[in-house]
Amino acid sequence: PDGSALLTWLERVEGDRWALRLATRRSGSWSDPFTVRESERFFVNWADFPSSVAMRGGAIAVHWLERVADAPYAYHVMLSISSDGGATWSEPIRAHDDATPTEHGFVSMVPWQGGAAVAWLDGRAMAGASSGAGHGAPSDGGGAMSVRFRTLLPDGRLGAEVLLDGRTCECCQTALARGADGLVAAYRDRSPEEIRDIAVVRGLGETWTEPASLAEDGWHIAGCPVNGPQLSADGAAVAAVWFTGAGGEPRVYAAFSGDAGANFGDPVRIDEGLPVGRVDVELLSDGSAVATWLEGQGGARVLARRIRPTGETDPAVEIARTSGERASGFPRMARVADELLVAWTLPGEEGGVRVRSIGLTP
Repeated sequence: PDGSALLTWLERVEGDRWALRLATRRSGSWSDPFTVRESERFFVNWADFPSSVAMRGGAIAVHWLERVADAPYAYHVMLSISSDGGATWSEPIRAHDDATPTEHGFVSMVPWQGGAAVAWLDGRAMAGASSGAGHGAPSDGGGAMSVRFRTLLPDGRLGAEVLLDGRTCECCQTALARGADGLVAAYRDRSPEEIRDIAVVRGLGETWTEPASLAEDGWHIAGCPVNGPQLSADGAAVAAVWFTGAGGEPRVYAAFSGDAGANFGDPVRIDEGLPVGRVDVELLSDGSAVATWLEGQGGARVLARRIRPTGETDPAVEIARTSGERASGFPRMARVADELLVAWTLPGEEGGVRVRSIGLTP
């Protein structure tokens, strides 16, 4: 609300010990990093990473993933709150009621009613599934991955858990946005026939709509592609962007809704022909949106393109050169007043977390 930006990342301290850092950006300058927590139990993953959100009264909530057993994908979503700008942090809170040693992650958080709204993938029903099924392999045995939701208040109190969908793709990022009529969530669904297209649900907290398809891509794939959708909302306007490999052809699409996510227009293809995916999107004040994604294999590029609800698109702009390997992670974007901030990871000893500011013009 005060126009600042928050950036979170994990940084190796030594050996298996990592630090969760946070920095704030005000008036064009970044603060020195705060250390939220150091631990040897962080679950450190290229696609499933921490995030932060501002709440009422200047409080900041941060989430991370923490291993709870020796199994490869036994980890929980943990939350902590700072009321003094990041100097000190509360004792960790588990985001979900479930305490089973199963996968919980791919969190989305947005400010909501003075606190935060939190959505995540929950593997409590997958106990007994084949080892590693949560990260790209088909799940054999056990139950299905689900997507769940609850609220968080600045004092650490959690709202009731809500099941949004009981059968979803196992390891694609979720997306959450707040609009005029409440919240909109998007995620990669999973049909019994292994069609893994993007689904949308809308709600006000404890009451949600039934899942609806964002677009009928018809992507049949027997394992998780680790490539989730992203949303941005402003009033009744919602922009969505996602990756699909339907028909064996990788593509990135964008679509707009003018009724808070109840209906979306025809998808607009925005990639340059060889997308890796890893998308993000931000709505602008004129109703257009900027989408980012990775394009190309090997020496990949972070590209951005402006899209209008009419389907018109501007030429793609190169934000940075990076790598298509897993270590390059998922670029993320935030709109702050008249600029966009784009963050990405550059692998290698000379790499690290990079941020670029892009000025917005009408």
